Amino acid sequence: MNPQELKTIMGSGLLSFPLTDFDSNGDFNKKGYIERLEWLAPYGASALFAAGGTGEFFSLTGDEYPGIIQTAVDTCRGKVPIIAGAGGPTRFAIQCAQAAEKAGAHGILLLPHYLTEAGQEGLAAHVEAVCKSVKFGVIVYNRASSRLKPDTLAGLAERNPNLVGFKDGVGDIEAMVAIYQKMGDRFAYLGGLPTAEVYAAAYKAMGTPVYSSAVFNFIPKTAMDFYHAVANDDLATQHRLLKNFFMPYLDLRNRTPGYAVSIVKAGAKIVGHDAGPVRAPLTDLKPAEMEELRALIATLGPQ
Repeated sequence: MNPQELKTIMGSGLLSFPLTDFDSNGDFNKKGYIERLEWLAPYGASALFAAGGTGEFFSLTGDEYPGIIQTAVDTCRGKVPIIAGAGGPTRFAIQCAQAAEKAGAHGILLLPHYLTEAGQEGLAAHVEAVCKSVKFGVIVYNRASSRLKPDTLAGLAERNPNLVGFKDGVGDIEAMVAIYQKMGDRFAYLGGLPTAEVYAAAYKAMGTPVYSSAVFNFIPKTAMDFYHAVANDDLATQHRLLKNFFMPYLDLRNRTPGYAVSIVKAGAKIVGHDAGPVRAPLTDLKPAEMEELRALIATLGPQ
């Protein structure tokens, strides 16, 4: 898949981040991961991000990463495109990007470099080094310590034809409008705030109708229903699901830092697709919180 094909896929439907399966010891569970991908693939996501944020990329080792991406590509070949997460320090991000390209992934989502703040010049050098290390498409994730300004993105786009996507995880409306007005259709845009459904209608109004869904991991039918409601301006369905599920879900998710991932693994376990525990420093939901989530999921009916 060439970069422009990846750009087209980004603008064509709901995307999601499969969980990465771990066993009781916290080691990668390949069999469970294959079963998860086989379960999710038919539900209609336009692409799946292997080893993304919800897939705990930040906790993976360099040794296990290539095998995870290869497993995703092999399992989903001919079913749904795989975009690999990559990130961390520049040289490690390059290693991940090249491993993903070798495995046959369709592109990468370049996650933040983590911890250290950097100026726009340094951020641009980081993104450009990764772009130039591969031939396939790159989507940059605007979040945390990696926030790119419009002029920085314009320069990167001019020098790197394979930089084709921009995912926003900040939620700064003014900045997002400025980026969209500067870049226009040079990029495909993706809403990427945690529990993106809450922001989906607002982002669509700004020219970003596509987003990535974490809850797709355990309520895929509801996730697709909500996406279609946004696409069709079905406000009644949006408001019903926001009121009855997503806002109570946010209340539970926001109780502990890191629960944006932990609650998704909890949901998968509740619906019979256990992905194992999260890795430290994340923590799993407490038993009482699991029961709250179970009751909330039950209100949605069969998936």
